[in-house]
Amino acid sequence: MWPFLLTLAHSILLVALGIALCQLLCNLATIPKLRRVRFPAGSTPKVSVLIPARNEALNISACVSSLLAQDYPDFSVHVLDDHSSDQTAQLVRNLGLTEANGGLIPGASLPAGWVGKNWACHQLSQIAEGEYLLFTDADTIHQPKALRSLIQIAQQHGASLTSAWPEQITVSPVEKLVVSLLPFSGILFYPHLLFSVLGRWPHWRKKVPEKLRRTLGAANGQVLLFTRACYETVGGHEALRSHLVEDVALGRAVAARMHEGLWLLNCHGAGLIRCRMYRNAAEVWEGFTKNVRAAFESSHLGFWAAGLIQSVLFLMPFGLLFGPKSHSHFPQAELLLIFSMRSLTTFLMGGSWWSVALHPVAYVIALGIGLNSWRRSTGAGVQWKGRMYAVDHACAKSDSKPSETQGRNIF
Repeated sequence: MWPFLLTLAHSILLVALGIALCQLLCNLATIPKLRRVRFPAGSTPKVSVLIPARNEALNISACVSSLLAQDYPDFSVHVLDDHSSDQTAQLVRNLGLTEANGGLIPGASLPAGWVGKNWACHQLSQIAEGEYLLFTDADTIHQPKALRSLIQIAQQHGASLTSAWPEQITVSPVEKLVVSLLPFSGILFYPHLLFSVLGRWPHWRKKVPEKLRRTLGAANGQVLLFTRACYETVGGHEALRSHLVEDVALGRAVAARMHEGLWLLNCHGAGLIRCRMYRNAAEVWEGFTKNVRAAFESSHLGFWAAGLIQSVLFLMPFGLLFGPKSHSHFPQAELLLIFSMRSLTTFLMGGSWWSVALHPVAYVIALGIGLNSWRRSTGAGVQWKGRMYAVDHACAKSDSKPSETQGRNIF
């Protein structure tokens, strides 16, 4: 009986991994890629580049300098200093931002019920004058043609929100292992093919239920390019003031309203935009602890289901490799599929090859962070940038009215 059950389990695993590989290939084939553009395709609307910054002395100079050097005729760069205790503000002043090309804004005090980044972005949106609003993180670096390319791809696809996924810079060992999983999970689990179909053929948008579109929607806060009309339609950062993962929430808000004419577009930005999210193991642990549980909003089932599915698909085969010898060819085939998917994604989307070689170690760490995120979110709260936030999952939906409890600032 046991050999039969083991063979059945391996067969199911192989089928599931085969489906995952097919989904990966479809997504890789349909995700658009930012490309260097010499001349604008169509109009060159004014763009307001908006950078929230809190204690970003290590990153801000490279970020702002790269944006000021953009090969684009009509843009401004605005940085909001969110009560930094380091040299962030002075470094921005040293770069020569003026009213003509943007400016440095001192952030107002954080109100109750707001997450710090959302409050900073909301303040930036209030002074932005562009037809397009580009929110980008202070740890990003943009090649000179990045802004031109973003506008071109947004206009080409008629996108209301264009989110680019930069090349992730990884230096320390834990960065290489864990951050390099982002391109893999982002390309595998996000339905790029579906949203490509919905974007190209608008009459299909109403055929996919709004709730499903909202659930599947996502975006990357490192690079968010909104049309002003779209940003105002979904309520901007104010509508999700208490959400700890505002980029995912904004993507879902746009996806939910695609039947009204909005279009969410995620694209591959490696080669034109780079980002170093975290600089050491402690930041990796703390940053993802803040994000992982909150990304599932009020869905406890979704959180645990995602963890279970990934554990079974991408970790169990490594344990079964040491099972009965008569079945050893099954886990070998499973591992071949896993390493093929990881290698293909790393080759095309970027990431560290150490994460591929040490795949089970990377996944164990990532799952450990997920469990810690659950523990902190249901307990003391999560911490980021010197602020502690309580988390109330029942109020975490991005399409609900703003909550005064979820993500509230404790200190």
